Amino acid sequence: MKIISTPLAIFITIVVLISGCATVTQQRLKLTKIAGESCVLIGEEPAYLAVVPEPRLPITLRNTYIEGPDTVVYEEGRDYVLDRKAGTIRRTATSRMPDFRKNILYGQEDFDHSKFPGFGNKDHFVYIDYTPSISSPWPKQERQFSYLPKTRKKLQNGDRVRIVAYGDSITAGGDATKPELIFWQRWASALQGKYHNAEITIANGATGGDSTVQGMSRLKEKVLDEHPDLVIIGFGMNDHNINSVPVDQFALNLMEIIGDIRANTQAEIILFSAFPPNPKWKFGTHHMQDYAEATRMVAKDVGCAYADVFNNWQTVAQRKKPEDLLGNNINHPNDYGHWIYFQVLSAISL
Repeated sequence: MKIISTPLAIFITIVVLISGCATVTQQRLKLTKIAGESCVLIGEEPAYLAVVPEPRLPITLRNTYIEGPDTVVYEEGRDYVLDRKAGTIRRTATSRMPDFRKNILYGQEDFDHSKFPGFGNKDHFVYIDYTPSISSPWPKQERQFSYLPKTRKKLQNGDRVRIVAYGDSITAGGDATKPELIFWQRWASALQGKYHNAEITIANGATGGDSTVQGMSRLKEKVLDEHPDLVIIGFGMNDHNINSVPVDQFALNLMEIIGDIRANTQAEIILFSAFPPNPKWKFGTHHMQDYAEATRMVAKDVGCAYADVFNNWQTVAQRKKPEDLLGNNINHPNDYGHWIYFQVLSAISL
């Protein structure tokens, strides 16, 4: 079906800036407005915003990612205290905002999520709209359009472009609250808005729980039979888990997937890396940086586009708790986390 624009365009303004001199290929998106940044609040402890806010402009805190009839807008002084200089918020003693100490996984170390029915952070998030006081330090992403000439030409010519998203539960949209908030759906909607005459269709070929091992076995049904023009591929979260796929084999599996796509279709490819799961989760090896680097190197070796989610996520995480960004408190991005992915994909400059 044809892509429909999402509400994201209404409340996020993005100005595209090319950094430095003509020989520099890094693409930057200056975030002039941050909408729906998420955090969880622990008692009356301060929680950090990703960027220090502009002190003269308003800040809004609410209980839903997108405003609707059930949205509660919190009041400064009554519900929270804002330190604009430090870029922190904290609950008051009488706040209506949720207290993360009531989360079933709060305080658990090396936890096995299967022993905590009902786990997740959905009911504990607070969402913040604000204007950064400085240019955001992210996303930093090399421009990739040189790896996507056929897709770019089709978009410019107003042709049909079939996109397949392939990967694990993150790619499948895990913990996005609406289908249109899945990162690749946002990205496809933004492309449709940019290339009005093109007919962009997208298929969700991802399967929750898959590593690259299952990715190889499902490839014909989920990707090749869809006759794609562009495939975006994201594995790594399940590969990196304890007793799963060693990083060297992970890289070989990615190369085989890419080789099969190229042998059987004319599709171009974007690889993207994953972020680290909750460090308190029992089943992670917590070496996601190795899988991210392997993803980057495979893209370089085979000559396909690469979206650096890992390092951009880590930049945001310098001021944010893992729980601030995780919908299931384990290894799925929440709506704001999907927005981070979307920003990185946007920065490839297709």
